Amino acid sequence: MVAILAVPAGLIFGSFATVVAHRVPRRESFVAGRSRCPHCGTTIAAYDNIPVVSWLALRGRCRHCRVAIPARYPLAELGMAALFAATVLILGTDDATQLVLGLAFCALLVVITLTDLERRVIPNTVLAAGAIVAVAIAAVGDPSSLPDRMIAAAAAGGVLFLVALLYPRGMGMGDVKLAAVMGLYLGRAVAPALLIGFASGALVGLALIARRGASARKQAVPFGPFLALGGVVALWCGNALVDWYLATFFNG
Repeated sequence: MVAILAVPAGLIFGSFATVVAHRVPRRESFVAGRSRCPHCGTTIAAYDNIPVVSWLALRGRCRHCRVAIPARYPLAELGMAALFAATVLILGTDDATQLVLGLAFCALLVVITLTDLERRVIPNTVLAAGAIVAVAIAAVGDPSSLPDRMIAAAAAGGVLFLVALLYPRGMGMGDVKLAAVMGLYLGRAVAPALLIGFASGALVGLALIARRGASARKQAVPFGPFLALGGVVALWCGNALVDWYLATFFNG
């Protein structure tokens, strides 16, 4: 039942995430002002702002100027709904703190993925808000975990900072800050998150080189979405992966 309720909640939060991802990089307020068509500036009516449904009803076009509405909007809403439902099913509802942290983490990752794909930027405002939310939730629900979360944040941010120093063209400071924030949400599970992020990014890079040749080496590929992918996997099964690794290689 909770997972079913998570679907409409995810659709709503997904719609809000698209607003944040659109406005914050443009230094616009995401809490004040009605949504407007970015092409003609017409205020979007409430009945045209229903997640997914309105996009389908309008056939993906603005009601007034008929300019196409990018498919990333309904896809982000559906993606957030799927993430919310899956997180509830996998984490369960016994540990409310971990579940709330997981849902907040999913929302943060969706916003970051959208901004990095569209603008090649991970806004400091979004990262700062995500860090504050993580610390606040942990402080209220599980204060004893805060030291470990802080250590994980420092370690993850430190690792990516070294990578950024060695390979500045392939890693930005936004990615470094994102890794640190991920540590606050995931704790020790941030380790497999980073490994999965690097592995998936490397696979995409190799695929681009195989398809386009050496010229693909100069193509900028946002790394935030790969970290987000690793973060989702680690959220769902990161601690199990860490336990398996420790038991396999360090037991006794």
